[in-house]
Amino acid sequence: MRSCPFLRRTLLILCLAITVAAAADTPPEETTRSAAVQALQEYNVLVGTWRGIGQPKRGSQAGAWQERVESVWELKPKSTGIRWAISGSKQWESALLSYDEEDKTFTLTVTLADESTRIYRGKPIEKRLVLESASEDDPDVQRATLTLLNENRITLLLEKRPHQQSFFSRVAEIGYQREGTRLAAVGNSGPECVVTGGLGTIAVMHQGKTFYVCCTGCRDAFNDDPEGTLADFKKRKEAEKAARSEK
Repeated sequence: MRSCPFLRRTLLILCLAITVAAAADTPPEETTRSAAVQALQEYNVLVGTWRGIGQPKRGSQAGAWQERVESVWELKPKSTGIRWAISGSKQWESALLSYDEEDKTFTLTVTLADESTRIYRGKPIEKRLVLESASEDDPDVQRATLTLLNENRITLLLEKRPHQQSFFSRVAEIGYQREGTRLAAVGNSGPECVVTGGLGTIAVMHQGKTFYVCCTGCRDAFNDDPEGTLADFKKRKEAEKAARSEK
């Protein structure tokens, strides 16, 4: 017996509805945001307030400056990463460190002191994040090397080279110290941020329970969707536990 055309159309519509509903459960922007947060886990240490000293020449105070950086997570549908707000710098006004899931590269979008924009791209090399920027508008290839010395000390080396040359020359190096710490103070103890896994410093509440986040960006993300955030946190902890048991 042949199947009824109406029944076939009904089944087809039902299958399409199920497929669309399943896709809607994990929107592309949420998948992209999750991948970016995971890739940037190592750079959670950047979140916080930093005092920096910039030097065009190593060991010389000529042209040196002091700056202050406030770094928070930015968790927007089309903009996920660690945002730096910089004051007092002779180089950058702000920056966003993000991750391109398609190219598997890190991206640093910078607003320069003259308010123009520069985009660096690159990957980690050993314990350094090395990023380069090259464009038709700039006769030089620009390079930024971020080194995480420990959770209270980082350095940022800025260099450039003409397109036709192979070696870089120093533009400046900024040494950063986390505000409120001393050079010898290291260690990472305390509650964990339920959004990104960093050091939790801000308390948030949900259903009478206290949780912690690492910055105002994560606080806003938690408040927007506490149930989803806690579900993702639970999955992440279960995955970490499974990975440890396999070792």
